[in-house]
Amino acid sequence: MSIGAGQFHPLLERVTEDLQRQYWPEGVLYIVATPIGNLCDMTWRAWYILQMVDVIACEDTRSSKSLLNSYGITTPLMAAHQHNEAEAAQHIVQRLQSGQRVALISDAGAPAVSDPGGKLVALVRQAGFEVRPIPGASAVITALMGSGMTSDENPGFIFAGFVPPKSHARQQWLQQWQNSTLSVVMFESPHRIVDSIKDMLSTYGAERVVVLARELTKRFEQMVSLPLGELLIWIQEDDHRQKGEFVLILSPMQEIQNEDNAELDKLLSTMLAHISLKDAVKITTQLTQLPKDRVYSRALALKEEG
Repeated sequence: MSIGAGQFHPLLERVTEDLQRQYWPEGVLYIVATPIGNLCDMTWRAWYILQMVDVIACEDTRSSKSLLNSYGITTPLMAAHQHNEAEAAQHIVQRLQSGQRVALISDAGAPAVSDPGGKLVALVRQAGFEVRPIPGASAVITALMGSGMTSDENPGFIFAGFVPPKSHARQQWLQQWQNSTLSVVMFESPHRIVDSIKDMLSTYGAERVVVLARELTKRFEQMVSLPLGELLIWIQEDDHRQKGEFVLILSPMQEIQNEDNAELDKLLSTMLAHISLKDAVKITTQLTQLPKDRVYSRALALKEEG
């Protein structure tokens, strides 16, 4: 069923009225997430506050101006990138001291998350001013949502940020995640994606599964989940698969978990024969330092098996 523009008008009016009633204090830095590709992913709160503030600090004024023009936002811009964060923070603090509202955005997604802004936020907080995040699109969460790598039982993951550009540094960096029992989320650019997958293959082996997500939220969005040996073949088969911005999710090291499970099961089985499941989980978690949800899951499975 198609939805006509007229059907949005009553809802838009209600949302606008609600936004106007909300509390938007002065002298506050608002950290605003913007779309990672699809312009329709701008939230109403983000759109409203970006029009309300006195100035918007942004990573690149040219690209941000183009983005904001799409929503009819004409608020003045100031540069706040990785090379001037300290200086930009001083200017922002001065504005906040005079009671102005300031917003911070990055080129796409959530500022200060593998993007400039973290130091600036810290400096503003140190100066005694409030910082309010306005949530929205995130490449990390978007990729995880479609990956199947996390669950209620195992919700943990590691966000590792961008893969290092140089081969030697990249190989050393990848090694630190080799034995991770959590999914590891990484960012990579199109001109290095093949080299990174080759290094992942040599580091983790052909059977380690990786989810590759590219062009998230855009027209040519694509997500595949393959063992590294197959993933390298897949991405080299078609040059179009090497285009766009990439999120890579390394699967947990199941082999290590399976080895640990044998010892874990032995310990839990002994305890469950004499004490309650709750106490067995508590003591085993303390002894092994393993995640409580994993110990509980194994204990429950053993109890159900009798």
